[in-house]
Formats: sequence, C-alpha cells, structure tokens
Amino acid sequence: MAQAARPIGITMGDPAGIGPEIVAKALATADAPGGFVVLGDPAVMLPAFRKYAPGLSIQPAPVAAGVDAWSPGGDRICFLQTSALGEPPQVGAVGAACGRAAYDAIAAGIGLAVEGRIAGLVTAPIHKEALSAAGIRYPGHTEILADKGGAARVAMMLANDELRTVLVTIHCSLRDAIARADFDAQMSAIRLAEEGGRRLGIERPRIAVAGLNPHAGEGGLFGDEEIEIIAPAVKAARAEGIDVSGPWPGDTVFMQARQGKFDLVVAQYHDQGLIPVKYMGLEKGVNITLGLPFIRTSPDHGTAFDIAGRGIADPASLLTAIGYAEQMVIAAARGAA
Repeated sequence: MAQAARPIGITMGDPAGIGPEIVAKALATADAPGGFVVLGDPAVMLPAFRKYAPGLSIQPAPVAAGVDAWSPGGDRICFLQTSALGEPPQVGAVGAACGRAAYDAIAAGIGLAVEGRIAGLVTAPIHKEALSAAGIRYPGHTEILADKGGAARVAMMLANDELRTVLVTIHCSLRDAIARADFDAQMSAIRLAEEGGRRLGIERPRIAVAGLNPHAGEGGLFGDEEIEIIAPAVKAARAEGIDVSGPWPGDTVFMQARQGKFDLVVAQYHDQGLIPVKYMGLEKGVNITLGLPFIRTSPDHGTAFDIAGRGIADPASLLTAIGYAEQMVIAAARGAA
C-alpha cells in the first residue's frame, strides 16, 4: 500500500460487529499505516488496536480537530473520536447505541471527504437493524453517502479481480426494482459505470448491460422491458460516446465479462449483480460507491455478528477495499496532472 499525500479515512463500522477488529488487523499489515485516519469510538477501537495491532502508535484526537491532528509517517495512526459509548457494547447484538455510533463515524468521514481533508473514505460494515433501532432512516451506507455527500444520483459497484458490476437499482424490493429500472435509471447507471471504469484507470471502459427478464426478454416473449427501456438507453448512451452494448442475457453476461469481453456489467437489480461477485469469494470483493464527489470503498461483507469478539475475523476484504481506494486516489492524481 502506498501512502497518499492526504490520509485515507477508515470508519469503525458497527461497534458490536467485526469492524473494529478488521480495521486494527488491516492497519497492522499496512505498508504505511501512518497514511490513515480512523474514525470511531475509543471504547471499542483502542482495545482493538491494543489486541490486534500492538505495534502501532495511536494519536487520539477529538473529531473537531479533524486531520489537523494527523502527522504522517511511521507507525503513527490518527484516531478521531466520533462518539462516546463509555464502555464496550455487547458484541454480536443489535443495539441502538451501536447504530448511532456507527452512523456518527460515517457522517464525520463524509464531512472530512467533502471538505477535501482526506483522500478517500473506506467504511467498515454496519448493521441496518441497528441503524433503524437508533432512529436513523437510511437503509444502508449508499443512501447515507448520497444524502450527506450531496450526490444527485449514485450507483453501487461491486468488484473483484475478475468482475465489476454496477447496479441500476439497489436496496428495494424486486417489485419496486422493476418499476424503478426506467430509462433515466438505465442512463444514470451506464454513465456512472463509465465513470467508475475511468476512476479505476480504464481509459475507455467496455460496458455490458444485462437484461431484466430471462434470455433478455427473448424478443418480447418474456417481457418487453428490454425492447421498450433498456435497448433505447443503450442506444442513447452509445450516441454520447460510451462503449456500451446490450441488453445481454443475465445468465451469461457475467461469464463473458470474466472471459475479458467486457470491463463492467450493468445489472438491473441487487441480487442479479451481487450474486456473481459474492459467489467468487467475499474476501476478494469490494463495494465502490459511484457518483460521489469523493472516493468511497468498503468490504463486500456484513458485520458478522456470529463471530464478533472471537478474534477470528479475516481482514482480507477490507484490505482489498483499502487497495481499491488507493488505486483510485492514484488514478485521480494522474488524471488531474
């Protein structure tokens, strides 16, 4: 991992999950741990660092100090306190206080990113039920980031070494996803997919759009969304100069992408796009939010309440997310040069 000119922020995730553990473990193996700012609660993060990263020196500071409290280099990590639980929570359990603390860390990280005081934001897993218990009415990270980050439209990109998929619709029922996958949603996802490819350093991303229905509708036999909505959007995007094709049958397009035919696949709904990536291994996957005015990545797994507190959580996916954030920071710097 290369150290950035500005630090990369990392949030602790839900305090009752594996977030604090994997953050500490990931930074213990980082080439330049001083290039990161950790945002979270001292009741969980300081013990996690003592247990899983005893060789690192922590520089605690109130979040109001921001990254001005950060001094780069060596094994010094800036830790910004974003909440005050007082004592460690019950691990592996949904709690309103944990939901609020996780949210406060995210909100602080977004603020630093929007202000340009960190180079990017990597978020550890949160629990949707805990957010709800705390009275926070967002279904997940993506919606918080879009609202607090001031983005009109965002898209979720799931990526690993072999696949990259961007979603037209995200956290909603399948019935709602079909209704929401209209022409404007298609165009937004295609444009954001191209942006995502470029942010990863791909000069002209080749994008495939998956169909909604079996066999991409089979010429209208199994549904007309491909004819009436998706194909016109693909045509319009091509007119804008985007290298996009489709609609392709959803049961074969991901295989073709793995074989190198496409750089990214635009999927119509959550499970259509996530199953192929997650089937290849959670430790390899990363979630990238497109459309934000800053870089944001996260591991492709949840809070893992079943193993929280046992010391056996694998930081591989978080390390992958950190690596992608650094890759995007480098690509952005090259593009601005």
